[in-house]
Amino acid sequence: MTRKYLAFDIETAKILPNVAGDLLAHRPLGICCAATFAADQNKPQLFYSTNSDGAPAAKMRKEDLAKFVDRLLEQTCSGYTIVTLNGLGFDFDVLAEESGRFDDCKELALSHVDIMFHVFCGKGFGIGLNAAANAIGLGKPADVDGSIAPQLWKDGEHQRVLDYVGQDCKITLEVAVTSEKQRIFRWVTKRGTISTFEIPSGWLSVKESMKLPLPDTSWMDHPWPRSKFTAWLG
Repeated sequence: MTRKYLAFDIETAKILPNVAGDLLAHRPLGICCAATFAADQNKPQLFYSTNSDGAPAAKMRKEDLAKFVDRLLEQTCSGYTIVTLNGLGFDFDVLAEESGRFDDCKELALSHVDIMFHVFCGKGFGIGLNAAANAIGLGKPADVDGSIAPQLWKDGEHQRVLDYVGQDCKITLEVAVTSEKQRIFRWVTKRGTISTFEIPSGWLSVKESMKLPLPDTSWMDHPWPRSKFTAWLG
């Protein structure tokens, strides 16, 4: 039986230098907006705080982020399985800090499906959303990415950023559903070839993925430890 997936994504608010390295090293990052999207919805649901004049605020307020966490909890109680690509290593980590709802975000993170983390636990490396999208004939906008979203938001191009975060949710959902139906995850490598990762039982939750045996990473110069994704859980 196919699960009801709800894709989730955030965009951060802090403008960083062009060569930022690990984004989390620049925290607190703030969140300018967030989005969710499910297959039974006509369009992504968008979330952001507003100023007194109704215009989007520079970043989401703590109380609005807490309400967003409540919404995610309500959606899981309604039968949805949250799905992300690197939600464990980034989105839920930042959301926990910015909302102050660490325990709830930890619960959500452990129970959700993180495509990147599942693949990482099986292969020893992560795969970006664009590489996965291209493998099934989809693509992300060429003129926007997460690195410039904070500047666009500050410059007042709110709708452009909202369209981008919503599109990321739609692509994540399509990748998750398509891969699960075919029981195989595909991505385009840097060489332009297609690589695959079998998911015979479908996608695993973060908690389930953590039980997978460590893959062979002896061929890598600097393999990532799982703690890169899980350290914030405590």
